[in-house]
Amino acid sequence: MKPLKGKVALVAGGTRGAGRGIAMELGAAGAIVYITGRTTRNQISEYGRPETIEETAELVNSLGGTGIPVQVDHLVQEQVESLIKRIELEHGRLDILVNDIWGGEYLTEWNSPVWQQSLDKGFRLLRLAIDTHIMTSHFALPLMIKNKGGLVVEMTDGTEEYNHNHYRLSLFYDLAKSSIIRMAKSLAHELAPYECTAVSVTPGWMRSEIMLEEFGVKEENWHDACEKEPHFMISESPRFTGRAIAALANDPDNFQMSGKSFSSGELAKKYNFYDIDGSQPDCWRYLIEVQEAGKPANADGYR
Repeated sequence: MKPLKGKVALVAGGTRGAGRGIAMELGAAGAIVYITGRTTRNQISEYGRPETIEETAELVNSLGGTGIPVQVDHLVQEQVESLIKRIELEHGRLDILVNDIWGGEYLTEWNSPVWQQSLDKGFRLLRLAIDTHIMTSHFALPLMIKNKGGLVVEMTDGTEEYNHNHYRLSLFYDLAKSSIIRMAKSLAHELAPYECTAVSVTPGWMRSEIMLEEFGVKEENWHDACEKEPHFMISESPRFTGRAIAALANDPDNFQMSGKSFSSGELAKKYNFYDIDGSQPDCWRYLIEVQEAGKPANADGYR
């Protein structure tokens, strides 16, 4: 079954992490997936990471989709505009836009007040997290609204409820991630007359390439990291979030959800999908009810 066959998706920021997992699952559902990022096999971005957009495209192809890698810096207007013109020329439509551009992992300064932080790093983080999303939507949405039923997904960290009640350990990070949630609300309002949907989605504790490297494990033996951090037992693969986005895109009634904030775990319950290991982690509920409550690590009832 390829429920998204014929649909055209753009995963902006699909080089690694959630973006890669989302691109893979949209491909597995049969979509044509444009994958953008700055790192290619011929050029590495400021991240200095080895993952490339070509690798993501190959993974999409291996799952039965069509992956199209395009090098784009989403802070450069001409590059974003050229990308959308290409999509329109090649397919004449855009059904799914996933704004997953980030790039702030190595810029965030945790647990220090703003007066002790680098303004250069902080403002760069905000530009990468906010300006990129706005610029991409500015150029992409005129193509999307030519047809009804389009879906915009703003990827963030934390649900609306969680971020409202928690300080996210850095002023710049807190502002970036909360702004994305508000952005989805704004887009939902603007897209409503065209019967297109906009939501914000957060993964849980995601086993991205950077996170696995941090713990010195790979996806195949990620459980070993629980010896160092027992609460890592609630973690999820990037493809879990990918399955959340694919399920959203395949829901003909997703317009009823427009403007709202969701976690991968919430959407798993709604659409009855599972992670690649057959589990159904509910990270944000676990964080509040177990980890932040000071209880011993125990994922029973949470995955």
